[in-house]
Amino acid sequence: MKQEGWTRTLALTVCSAAIGGTFQYGYNISIINAPTTYVQKFINETCMERWGTALESSQVTLIWTFIVSIYSLGGLLGSLLAGPMAIKCGRKGALLLNNCFLFLSAVLALSSRAAGSFEMIILARLLVGVNAGVSMNVQPMYFGESAPKNLRGAVAFSSAVFTAFGILMGQITGLTEVLGSESLWPYLLASNALPGLVQLVTLPWFPESPRYLLIDRGDREACGQALKRLRACSIFTAEMEEILQERAGAGEARAKTLWELFSDQSLRRQLYTVMAASSAMMLCGNDSIYFYASYIFQEAGIPTDKIQYVTIGTGACEFSSAMACNLLIERVGRRLLLAGGYLLMACWAVVFTVALSLEGKVAGMPYLSMVCVFAYILSFGMGPAGVTGILPAELFDQMARPAAYMVAGSMMWLNLFLVGMAFPFIVNGLGQFCFIPFCGVCVTACVFISFTLPETKGRTLAEITEEFEKRNKKGTANGLPKYGQQSQ
Repeated sequence: MKQEGWTRTLALTVCSAAIGGTFQYGYNISIINAPTTYVQKFINETCMERWGTALESSQVTLIWTFIVSIYSLGGLLGSLLAGPMAIKCGRKGALLLNNCFLFLSAVLALSSRAAGSFEMIILARLLVGVNAGVSMNVQPMYFGESAPKNLRGAVAFSSAVFTAFGILMGQITGLTEVLGSESLWPYLLASNALPGLVQLVTLPWFPESPRYLLIDRGDREACGQALKRLRACSIFTAEMEEILQERAGAGEARAKTLWELFSDQSLRRQLYTVMAASSAMMLCGNDSIYFYASYIFQEAGIPTDKIQYVTIGTGACEFSSAMACNLLIERVGRRLLLAGGYLLMACWAVVFTVALSLEGKVAGMPYLSMVCVFAYILSFGMGPAGVTGILPAELFDQMARPAAYMVAGSMMWLNLFLVGMAFPFIVNGLGQFCFIPFCGVCVTACVFISFTLPETKGRTLAEITEEFEKRNKKGTANGLPKYGQQSQ
């Protein structure tokens, strides 16, 4: 049964924005895994040609790890650019402009082997990271501001669905039979230009965020036209009134800077909640599975020639769970999905550790390990993958939202970089206990979210803000200082 508020224009807007947005994030996380051996060989051959000496294995691994992880540094830069771009260019305009980084990255990746330069791959990964950083922040903002209140969670969660779809498509494209062979790996790294081209051709036909048009630009007529197209009706008085009230509350205020956001004591609790949730999303180690899937399945004892096919199952798992969660989020709510997802991940991390410890002693343990990885990803997709990106849109108003997404994105990318750099060494150092640190993160995140995040399903920003204020007062009544206050 079709939910009230879904229209063809809204659905196509979501698809057009996401195919060149969060789809790219997932796609570029997974495609880098397939050509690992070939790129490492290319690095060694390049050094031989330049200096007449081969690199040691540890040196090649270090360069390769940097190529993988610089994607995260690009994402951090992109998340810092996202706020100003969303304010000056609009949500839709920022997504369109963002494709410039992507196309330049594709050219560099495609030319790297011919030029004999692995540095071009590093720069390409940096630029595609910038593209992902911008889209990961601007796209949920665009969706959250364009969707009706009763579908806000489902539409925003579409970002996670397309991320998972990108991961799956990247894994399929990276198969040896497709673009994952030694002769085609530059084309694999450059293939991300195609989804960007689709977005560049289609997105201009769809409306800008109605809230941006009215609150930031003061264009009531354009806002009305955008709402008319997105809702497929001419009667949206209540929604227009809500946007007008938010604009009246903002007055002549401009969008907050990062410093102003951190200085605003009334938003301190919301900011800490978003920072913690965004950090946990990356520190839980889920995305590192895609960066280093081969390492994990080798540790689990999966035959080398089967790993590329097993890896596709991880992407299919997250895509399936994201689709299921997209149907559940407006019924179950945000907090339960988020906290429950982390709790399940912690449980599966424990089982995975036991399975690795018993490998070689009990038959069938490699396959139990593989099941645990799939279940871990499935649990991640059922909550943390999508709900985390919704939080800044639901907890902050129009003036604070761009800066809040910059903070959330920065925390995500910085922690992804740290985990991406550390993960191979965690696997080598801890062996079968490599998922114990991630288990600790999941337990901590579950407890924190359960006690700090109010349910936001179907509630207006004013109602959510009031709930945070009640929690602040309750904390003060219990003798605890409010966020932003110093204890005496």
